[in-house]
Amino acid sequence: MRRVTGRTDRVVVVGAGLGGLACALHLAGAGREVTVLEREAVPGGRAGRLTVDGYDFDTGPTVLTMPDLVAEALAAVGERLPDWLELTPLEPAYRAHFPDGSTLDVIADTARMAGEIGRVCGPREADGYLRFVDYARRLWRLERADFIERNLDSPTDLLNANLVRLLLMGGFRRLQTKVDRFFADPRTRRIFSFQAMYAGLAPREALAIYAVIAYLDSVAGVFFPHGGIHAVPRALAGAAEKHGVRIRYGTTVTRVETAAGRAVAVHTAGGERIPADAVVLNPDLPVAHQLVGSTPPRLRYSPSCVVLHVGSSQGYAKIAHHNLHFGRSWRATFDEVIRRGTLMSDPSLLVTNPSRTDPSLAPAGRHAYYVLAPVPNLIRGSGLDWQGGLGRRYADELMGVLEARGYRGFAAGVEVSRVVTPADWAGAGMAAGTPFAAAHNFRQTGPFRPSNLHPTLDNVVFVGSGTQPGVGVPMVLISGKLAAGRIIG
Repeated sequence: MRRVTGRTDRVVVVGAGLGGLACALHLAGAGREVTVLEREAVPGGRAGRLTVDGYDFDTGPTVLTMPDLVAEALAAVGERLPDWLELTPLEPAYRAHFPDGSTLDVIADTARMAGEIGRVCGPREADGYLRFVDYARRLWRLERADFIERNLDSPTDLLNANLVRLLLMGGFRRLQTKVDRFFADPRTRRIFSFQAMYAGLAPREALAIYAVIAYLDSVAGVFFPHGGIHAVPRALAGAAEKHGVRIRYGTTVTRVETAAGRAVAVHTAGGERIPADAVVLNPDLPVAHQLVGSTPPRLRYSPSCVVLHVGSSQGYAKIAHHNLHFGRSWRATFDEVIRRGTLMSDPSLLVTNPSRTDPSLAPAGRHAYYVLAPVPNLIRGSGLDWQGGLGRRYADELMGVLEARGYRGFAAGVEVSRVVTPADWAGAGMAAGTPFAAAHNFRQTGPFRPSNLHPTLDNVVFVGSGTQPGVGVPMVLISGKLAAGRIIG
């Protein structure tokens, strides 16, 4: 494994996102002197917090899987997860709502989930589910140590016995093809393949190895921290500061000073020069490269999303914490968002109702909602005028869709609303206006994804969803450990 050369006593981490904070904890646990510089007033990066009139909203991810990765970061400095976070396993993990009016609860317990699938879709489908779980579990075990939680420097690093096993399992075939071998009902096919959108691809284009995302979501379990997902970076930051990491909020980094092929200091908008033996960059890759004066790699980016934050007087008894509302279209939806660069004509939506699990996130008797609609990124959807009022119009359209799908009186109950569009993601420094970074096509997966080591600067390390291993809270937490590994060995 390649690693940072020379002294690494003083490390400056630019950005207090989940990856940057996980990296800081691993570095602090290894005895490094760590300073984290964060431009916002709170930690979290994309996992931020929006507070409006007594409502608290997570601004980024709303789904937490693999909390053992949070525990691992805390354990690097000798801390225990239960001392920092109160986690609730979500039951169900999701409730899926289909156009024919049927619903299916996604339950982490495999025996009970098989029963649920059998009730809704029949016994053959339940049997297919059990076979899929066995397949996805084996995929995860093969991938985790050798391909995900490991720094990869070249394709030859993949050459091991588990690669042969992945090939024999069909891991490099197409996800939809593989899923269809286990399921015949279009409802279950959707539940166990929609996660490809997280990877920036249609299920028919994504590799079967990404069935592990469905495994983490649907089998390993989904959790909710008291206080929302933003409680995770707050916990990581608190533990880091307890163990000597200096976190400076409201501090914007303007450039990284380099000399003789190395970073030597970080400069802030306030005119400070902070010396460093190594620098870890948590911003999106194009911004990170801009800070060091280098050219970012050319990448294909994932679709973006519109997020509607709603504080409401309306509550709905038939929904769960996380709800997937599928439209009648399936293949056409991916074509519209990913290929054609248009809005969904028949939207599939994620609706999260966090105040159902944690009432403190809304005023008494009120409800908080997070509505996510996939949309094209700013490159593919260049004809969409988000700056010209499209965001508000699209939000009104989405509320109409929700009302037609059972959320009666949704628009009338709105007390607070905020709309986040690709233009807003771009304004926050995210390339192509997407919070999902580079897509996970074959050329941007594993060792082909941008490395977390700068190609020419010996002591500059990248962390976050744009680098290895990729997108999603678990992968970003792992990226923090991998980035620290480049420094501490």
